[in-house]
Amino acid sequence: MHTFCRIILALNWIVALVWLLRVLTWRRGLDRVADLTRDGADSPNACPLPSLTVVVPARNEGAKIAATLRSLLRSEQVTLEIIAVDDRSGDQTGTVMDTIAAQAAAAGHPVLTALHVTELPAGWLGKTHAMALGARHATGEWLLFTDGDVVFRPDALRRALTYSVASHADHLVLLPTMLLESWGERAMTAFLQVMTLWAVRMWKLPDPKARRDVLGVGAFNLIRREVYDATGGWEAFRMEVVEDLALGIAVKRRGFVQRAALGRDLVNVRWLEGFLGVVDNLAKNLFAFFHFRPELLLAFLPLFALVTLFPFAAAFAGGASALATAVMLLAVGLAYQRQGRYQHFGPGQMVFFPAAGLLMLYTMIRSMAVVLWKKGILWRGTFYPLSELRAQRKSRNA
Repeated sequence: MHTFCRIILALNWIVALVWLLRVLTWRRGLDRVADLTRDGADSPNACPLPSLTVVVPARNEGAKIAATLRSLLRSEQVTLEIIAVDDRSGDQTGTVMDTIAAQAAAAGHPVLTALHVTELPAGWLGKTHAMALGARHATGEWLLFTDGDVVFRPDALRRALTYSVASHADHLVLLPTMLLESWGERAMTAFLQVMTLWAVRMWKLPDPKARRDVLGVGAFNLIRREVYDATGGWEAFRMEVVEDLALGIAVKRRGFVQRAALGRDLVNVRWLEGFLGVVDNLAKNLFAFFHFRPELLLAFLPLFALVTLFPFAAAFAGGASALATAVMLLAVGLAYQRQGRYQHFGPGQMVFFPAAGLLMLYTMIRSMAVVLWKKGILWRGTFYPLSELRAQRKSRNA
């Protein structure tokens, strides 16, 4: 038992010190990531900005699509084209798109076009097909792919495009601000935001040698048209579930310059609804992150539990082990405090860290189990067989 306690103590200190080192490195690194709301981050351009096409795919977003399109129409000082794609919606999404397009044209701003998909071709996911269709109709020098539930501040597109041109970026990911309406949403969003520090070093995105540091976010993928074409476009990712990240990986692998930017409330989305919202939202995505390979997910679970849950159990040993857990909590608190600058939560949300970790553990296991049991993914009313998802991924990586 004495040896076992020593092992627990040593492991707990390793976890605590790794957390502390990672957080301190991450906090320093964030200082190198552009914040588009800071003074000086929006300096005027000597040359006119390039034209921009925003592609908005939506399926059954009738309650939210109007706010998205109207916020885009209010964009300032950008040569803008908006292409909204109704992907086989069973609600009023398509009607709302047509109505807002007609209103904009009547007001002298015929910049919004609504396209309607009535049938999904074989070998496509609905979202990737809708975005590919929108891109084929786009005329802008830059393309922005977003979602049908995102709301933009009037200066968001101008600031993002200005920074992209000034920094010579080929692909820009502007991190969205999460709209949080309950304690559960704040708890889960805070946990997920903090855990991203283990996944990607945003300040390393432009470094071609940092091959594992890539990023893509469905709410804001801004890319030069010629770079989009060079990656093969969405046609290259027809059955890709995590399509936003796949695009980011393709950009990085082909040697183009990828950047991330921050900017609280420039781009807003309510991604979670309630504490359990993460279970539904990540049901299709999590297993896809592991390439639909159970062995990879199962190998990851102990590591995830080690850095999120183990320190709390080890603290019951008392003494030096409890001190190690305290060091880990200090590091976590510093991460919550820094991330809270860009989101609507604060260090107090870390009280829910263990509960959020348990829920994420369950969500990962459930995501794998449901996909394997159903032999595919049911996403927004369409079933996609696992065999097809795996086959396209295999052929693309061949």
